[in-house]
Amino acid sequence: MTFLDEVKNAVTPRAALLVIGVLALQLLFITSYVGALHHPKPRDVPFAVVAPEQAAGRLVQQLEGLPGDPLDPRTVADEATARRQIMNRDIDGALIVDPASDTDTLLVASGGGTVLSSALTALTNKMEASRQRNVRTVDVAPASPQDFDGLSAFYLVVGWCVGGYLCASILAISAGARPANGQRAVIRLGVMALYSIAGGIGGAVIVGPVLGALPGSVPALWGLGALVVFAVGALTLALQALTGIVGIGLAVLLVVIAGNPSAGGAFPLPMLPPFWAAIGPALPPGAGTWAARSIAYFEGNALLGPFLVLAAWAVAGSAVTLAMAVLRRPAAPDTRPFGV
Repeated sequence: MTFLDEVKNAVTPRAALLVIGVLALQLLFITSYVGALHHPKPRDVPFAVVAPEQAAGRLVQQLEGLPGDPLDPRTVADEATARRQIMNRDIDGALIVDPASDTDTLLVASGGGTVLSSALTALTNKMEASRQRNVRTVDVAPASPQDFDGLSAFYLVVGWCVGGYLCASILAISAGARPANGQRAVIRLGVMALYSIAGGIGGAVIVGPVLGALPGSVPALWGLGALVVFAVGALTLALQALTGIVGIGLAVLLVVIAGNPSAGGAFPLPMLPPFWAAIGPALPPGAGTWAARSIAYFEGNALLGPFLVLAAWAVAGSAVTLAMAVLRRPAAPDTRPFGV
């Protein structure tokens, strides 16, 4: 048999399709990350103005007319309201105009992303210079000195996501992509739940007490981590139940290729192109990153939305996994004593 014949025998249509699929994932990875992150700039950043009534209206118009629409300005009653809205994550910054002096105050929150707070500072300084006024910047939710560029929350969530789809993938590789029956599906989901609890507390302890990278409640981060890991794991199990081993690639597509660059980690959501900013909050990495920063820096505010997103992925993934196992045609008896 010639070498060419050996190659023909080795490269089956299934293998060829899998290789093509991997190539497609590679190209999508490059497109997604470079497309989302190669040219960040602020777009429609929620921004408040506190000023006397007439001056506030003119200032809002001036901010609305900035090239590229970097800000979405609105007036609020006073500085206390602006601070409260920043801590509630309704806005990302505020300009407090002091009519009695030539110095105004800019409120930012670097805990939500230092790149965004720096961009707001530069933008406001430039605008105020054109009005012959000075700016004093106050960080009302500062990032930890051990949290460079506010990236620790993002990397924490990425680690949780990686654990989720790797654990689910190992279950598929070791015992078949599709559970043999409903009981086996329950066992896999149970294993996934136990792994999620361990992964959640491990990540929370590492970034908190061990490294001091993130402040905030360790139990709250533990709960978030368990939910992130289980949501991604259940999603991966469901995709494997639907499509077999290809489900691992589909999970990578959703979580890594689409989810990571749109998560608001390296650059917060208002600095991403519209497509990535739109899909990010609906995917586990984006929901997890937002929630982790809220726990660490914003007193646990604005958690309902991301927790509902993560819970939806967890419930949907579990339901599909169970349904596909129950509806699967009976197979030959499995004699493995511990197969899952």
